[in-house]
Amino acid sequence: MLRDLPSVEAMLVALERRGALCELSRSVAAELVRGVLDEHRARVRAGDPVDVPAIERAVLDRIGAAGVRTLRPFLNASGILLHTNLGRAPLAEEARIAVQQASGASSVELNLETGRRGSRQDHLEPFLRDVTGGEAALVVNNNAAAVLLATSALAAGREVIVSRGEQVEIGGSFRMPDVVRASGAALVEVGTTNRTRLGDYEQALTPRTALLLKVHRSNFRVIGFTEETGVAPLAALGRQAGVPMFFDLGSGALLDVRRFGLENEPTVQQAIAAGADLVAFSGDKLLGGPQAGILVGKAALIAVLRRHPLARAMRLDKLGVAALAETLRLYRNPERAVQRIPIWRMLAAKPADLRARCDRLAAALRAAGPIAHVTITATQSEVGGGALPGLPLPSFGLRLRRDDLRPAAWAARLRSAATGVLVRLEDDALVADLRSLLPEDDEALRAALAS
Repeated sequence: MLRDLPSVEAMLVALERRGALCELSRSVAAELVRGVLDEHRARVRAGDPVDVPAIERAVLDRIGAAGVRTLRPFLNASGILLHTNLGRAPLAEEARIAVQQASGASSVELNLETGRRGSRQDHLEPFLRDVTGGEAALVVNNNAAAVLLATSALAAGREVIVSRGEQVEIGGSFRMPDVVRASGAALVEVGTTNRTRLGDYEQALTPRTALLLKVHRSNFRVIGFTEETGVAPLAALGRQAGVPMFFDLGSGALLDVRRFGLENEPTVQQAIAAGADLVAFSGDKLLGGPQAGILVGKAALIAVLRRHPLARAMRLDKLGVAALAETLRLYRNPERAVQRIPIWRMLAAKPADLRARCDRLAAALRAAGPIAHVTITATQSEVGGGALPGLPLPSFGLRLRRDDLRPAAWAARLRSAATGVLVRLEDDALVADLRSLLPEDDEALRAALAS
């Protein structure tokens, strides 16, 4: 019976005749065929008959699965505005156009006046100086890289003082103490988990102290009997001791979130104005741009970082430069930033407007036929992405239920669509929260649900 199994070569010839190998090399296809044949060979030894049509179908299924794109566009109806699994901040239209234009040959490191080599930082630093008030700026590929570069260049072989309550885990099981230690610096803890005073930093100062590090707890909150040292007094202590004060701000807010009814989140501008010598923050959180680690502050410190070998290893690619430059350009007019950058549009959305969008979508879905039970529900969104933790945002969403399909199975179908949809599962139903979507996404959501 084993002799009745088709050979790998015979299967490949048949696939080529059918035109089924247009996206795969012959060697890759051969491995897929061998895998299917091995499985069927085991079944034959167990007593099953040879089923050539079943083998052919299995091979075609494997080839089809191998061609499926795993990175695909998504509609974020989860209610988490900066969803880490979906790439955090969606880009403004201006940034998307810039990425497309930069995808070919572009002037990423060409000085247009001299025709000689320039710096990719030249596309970003002027905007960052204007917007933040820092003397100079440097951009790398994410904020953890920014912290690693800063501590490597300024504190390797020396000590970095940090509050015990600010030794945060930044996601993916990566922890700030590990990042700092990887730079070759020694971390000196001061204070306690819930209270750290200025005197704790002062007592820890030694001739080996290279940095005073403050870390913004952007992804969790500590409440109750607490005390922390602010940027201004810590920076003043640093000036007195001749030690730079480095603030890892993380979330990267360039606008005051209190205008949207949220609790205060420190901005980069406030940190610079309070005297921080160096500030690091993310590009893909509240800033609303691509993944990037941004460093702003004293020109002398930035110059040291710029010369360090890690600056080259961690540099931002040309597509990130293009997207970040256009995002920062919008911040030259804060009101335009609110109108154009998606994260600020989502934060600014009024509950009454979200309810009106739900009404229109629900009516359209009901008019299409008995697809599902569609109702409107008041719900709560969150910012996510390690920013403004524990602050609920009032929202409205579509509550969806089908008699013929369990919610988890329906959610899986939505995730696997050509344009995926991420929803929440609540009380045996799906909830599509509209705060994490823009109004121009509503028609795509209706079509995805209807299909």
